[in-house]
Amino acid sequence: MIPFSPPRIDQRVIDEVTSALTSGWITTGPRTKLFEKQLTAYCGNKCTVAVSSWTAGMELLLRWWGIGAGDEVIIPAITYCASANVIIHTGAKPVMVDLNPDDFNISVAAIRAAITPRTKAIMPVDIAGFPCDYDGIYEIVNDPEIKKLFQANSEYQKKLGRILVAADAAHSFGATYGGKRSGSLADVSAFSFHAVKNLTTAEGGTMTINLPDDFDHEEIYKELCIKILHGQSKDALAKAQKGNWRYDVAEPGFKCNMTDLQAAIGLVELERFHENLDRRKTICLAYNEGLKNESWAILPKMKDEKRETCYHLYQLRIAGASEEQRDAIMQAIFDQDVSVNVHFQPLPILTAYKKLGYKMSDYPEAWDKYANEITLPVYFDLTDEQVQIVLHAVKTAVKQVMG
Repeated sequence: MIPFSPPRIDQRVIDEVTSALTSGWITTGPRTKLFEKQLTAYCGNKCTVAVSSWTAGMELLLRWWGIGAGDEVIIPAITYCASANVIIHTGAKPVMVDLNPDDFNISVAAIRAAITPRTKAIMPVDIAGFPCDYDGIYEIVNDPEIKKLFQANSEYQKKLGRILVAADAAHSFGATYGGKRSGSLADVSAFSFHAVKNLTTAEGGTMTINLPDDFDHEEIYKELCIKILHGQSKDALAKAQKGNWRYDVAEPGFKCNMTDLQAAIGLVELERFHENLDRRKTICLAYNEGLKNESWAILPKMKDEKRETCYHLYQLRIAGASEEQRDAIMQAIFDQDVSVNVHFQPLPILTAYKKLGYKMSDYPEAWDKYANEITLPVYFDLTDEQVQIVLHAVKTAVKQVMG
């Protein structure tokens, strides 16, 4: 069976994790701090706090920004459920909008139409690793008429004076937009380093901060580090210093710090990230080459004059296929021992959001893209021979179902 997206775990990773295990320090410590610094240098943002997951990081960012009951956060109708869940956890309302006609990203026009005085943040989702239209989004949030609508309810919100751009960058580590890397494209971003991501720490993520220069990012870093550890004024590394046991609890915080065991994997992954990225790109381009002459194949958008994906996912669409036909094609691919997936089921078709009143009929672009999308496997250890097996399986399955 060709799996969908196994992590790259080899002797280098095993050796680094073993080194962390035998170092005497396995929770948040020197490796985590080094990982944060290296991520900041790579992405070009202003500070980075490593956390236990994308979900924990983004929820904490929203809460730290003062988002809560009565507020609204705009998200696309196609994304993983975590994007909406964290908003609901804060007490705010996810305002779902439709996608662009030519890619899987959030529609800038739909964002503008959805803004109200209650809008506190926009959460663009870089699906498959292809960056959203950040220039278009910033044009909206900086529009004087939109800024007049904005009603700040925290000191940070007053200082910024506009809607926050909080990127869901779970897929887009390493992607570029206008010469800048993901992580430096929005006011704040959250990365995911889950096992299936193009850079993994097994589980984990970051809060990645890149606010305007008049914000004190050193103080923000300290503040967020306190929040991720129950509001405690010192982490375990600081308390381990001789005679430094006493600490305070500044607030009832959270518990979502990254460990040095996770960071050990991440440090290896980051050091060889472009080796991984190059291999993923080669695989995606091979899929393009193998499918370009198929009349039914709608190939994913991966690069334009401003943007280049990080080749996290390969989202193939089958022209003219219904949802039922797409599902049958997927089953026929599975029957040939090739794993595929769908990214993602639109939020409004899921029970939790249907119960909240969201209707799929309000998002026609999202439905059209979901109904005929199949995600093909992309990972470092996928061989050229296996890529050809995947292509053969897809073509055979489409012919079998569509005729």
